[in-house]
Amino acid sequence: MNTSNTVYATGKRKSAVAKTWLTPGNGTIIVNKKALEDYFPIATCRTILKQPLVLTNNENKFDVRITVLGGGTTGQAGAVRHGITRALMKVDPDLRPILKKAGFVKRDPRAKERKKYGQKGARARFQFSKR
Repeated sequence: MNTSNTVYATGKRKSAVAKTWLTPGNGTIIVNKKALEDYFPIATCRTILKQPLVLTNNENKFDVRITVLGGGTTGQAGAVRHGITRALMKVDPDLRPILKKAGFVKRDPRAKERKKYGQKGARARFQFSKR
């Protein structure tokens, strides 16, 4: 692998962290040393992940290698999307306005709310009993 043309970026979503490497190539995407279809069997997740590449018409211009840790399938897909977006902006800064308008540049700040004491969950209370 030629490291001089490789661009690295990190993406995050919920508790998932994706390390992303973009190399000029033919559009191969490898996630945790597996093919994209094997790692993300759900089509929605694959669509989310490819959005920045499709939007900027770079689907077949870059090979993407990803290492993703933590979180669930959807969170990991969002983290990878964020990582690919940041890497694309490093390759071509002119893509930033397009990606920003689509809402891919900013990390999604939503995360699970913590459980409160004296309650069943973050918002749910224990059932009230009058008698």
